[in-house]
Amino acid sequence: MRIVYNSWYGRYSDNPKAIYEALLRRGESHEHTWLADPGREGGFPAGTNTVAIDSPAAIEVLESADLVVSDVHIELEWTKKPGATYVQTWHGTPLKRVHHDVLLAPDGLLDWLSLDVDRWDVLLSPNAYSTEMLRRAFRWEGTVLETGYPRNDVLLSPDAETIRTRVRRALGIEEGRLAVLYAPTWRDDTYFENGADASVGVALDGQVAEALDCVFLVRLHGKILGGLAGAQQGWIDVTSYPDIAELYLAADVMVTDYSSAMFDFAVTGKPLALYAYDLERYAAEVRGFYFDLSLDPPGPMVSTQDELIKQLSDLDRMRKQYGEAYERFQQKFCYLEDGHAAERLLERLVPLPD
Repeated sequence: MRIVYNSWYGRYSDNPKAIYEALLRRGESHEHTWLADPGREGGFPAGTNTVAIDSPAAIEVLESADLVVSDVHIELEWTKKPGATYVQTWHGTPLKRVHHDVLLAPDGLLDWLSLDVDRWDVLLSPNAYSTEMLRRAFRWEGTVLETGYPRNDVLLSPDAETIRTRVRRALGIEEGRLAVLYAPTWRDDTYFENGADASVGVALDGQVAEALDCVFLVRLHGKILGGLAGAQQGWIDVTSYPDIAELYLAADVMVTDYSSAMFDFAVTGKPLALYAYDLERYAAEVRGFYFDLSLDPPGPMVSTQDELIKQLSDLDRMRKQYGEAYERFQQKFCYLEDGHAAERLLERLVPLPD
């Protein structure tokens, strides 16, 4: 079987990575090819077969593939081979409105992206809520597989603690030092006006790390190219770190705004804080939400940096105060995350031979 993978416009990451590695562990003789951003070739393991995502070779491998696996739209003009299967894993439980439901989009963008939706055969969903929202957003009437997210299997693997130790050591985080993962999402209006500016979505400064005497791991959204602009004391730019799941393991707490990363991080059971400084504007003008997270948040939802520092200064209190809400959040969004999502998906897509 010829299998082609695409993740975040040419990276080695996310659900496609987890699916690929699960297939490699099975030891079958498939032909694997990754679409790769030439600037990110170093993120692929040695020996991985890649083609440049913006090259004629990318079109060629897509059109000859038996199975295509992607976590974003493949924004290329190509014709799927008769009998081939295109699996769209998508890349997160949707709190923010998606595709046809968004508030802002440049003229013609949704029509262009919908051409890719028309090629899909299977849509992967991490939970029943996501199935409903993604069907609506993409106007999708095809097959949906609710399996959990393969990318989250590592969070519950026997190797999780070993990975945490390795990553913290590689990032220079001292043993016992508090590590805060800051993972803001992007802002559609600013992005469409200014492009992939590194400042998009970064609304905190070095006072947080200084006040908490912590390491601040800053992870910009996948749409934001380049590195972090104007890094502060105590910050480590982990935007280019290959696998955010490993950062979830390395961190002790996450701060985000409206990123779907919160749903994956909750698999770890570690505390979450929501820095919602532009909540009303984001909801009414920028993107919009599918539900009001403020009604039952899994952690404190604050609008100022001082409030955030206060909350993060006592994580035990935070856990106690938001423990029941956190459990409700996990029960609704993380109930399929048991470390075996990739296995369930492959049982349906690439069953083992009899």
